[in-house]
Amino acid sequence: MSNTHAGLFVTHMPNIGEDFTNEGDAAGLPTPTNTGEPLGLMRANEVPQSRIHMSHTWIFETDSPQHWVNEHEHDYDEILIWTGTDPENPRDLGAELYFDIEGVRHSVTASGSVYIPAGTRHCPLGFVQVTRPFNFSALSLSPVYDSDENADLIPQAHAESAS
Repeated sequence: MSNTHAGLFVTHMPNIGEDFTNEGDAAGLPTPTNTGEPLGLMRANEVPQSRIHMSHTWIFETDSPQHWVNEHEHDYDEILIWTGTDPENPRDLGAELYFDIEGVRHSVTASGSVYIPAGTRHCPLGFVQVTRPFNFSALSLSPVYDSDENADLIPQAHAESAS
């Protein structure tokens, strides 16, 4: 790897659970029993030039409904991505998730994504059932994850990297 570009690679995805103020402990929610470690694919903390924040989480099987993320909004655009893991049928998510956009509930059973314009209220997000693990990623068009809820819980290090 060229030394010129070495700082652009993330070769060890860190646990970035502290970034997400609308889920888990930061939001006062119990951690769902079927979510893996939230990993950082790209963010300003690791690559200072990055103008995006992107995470990756494995979602595992569950027979019972699991609430994951509270309702919130951002002052930047966001794209949520869910990808099934059956190579014979990559469009089949192997799960049913629910996701609200401005109070309208959507049921998702196929691999895909959703574009959320800045200022759009979205979530809750959760899982009705998951019969096969799948990948979930969130791409924020901002170097740091931030939202209107629980903003006072954002760690100081993240607030400093946003400036």
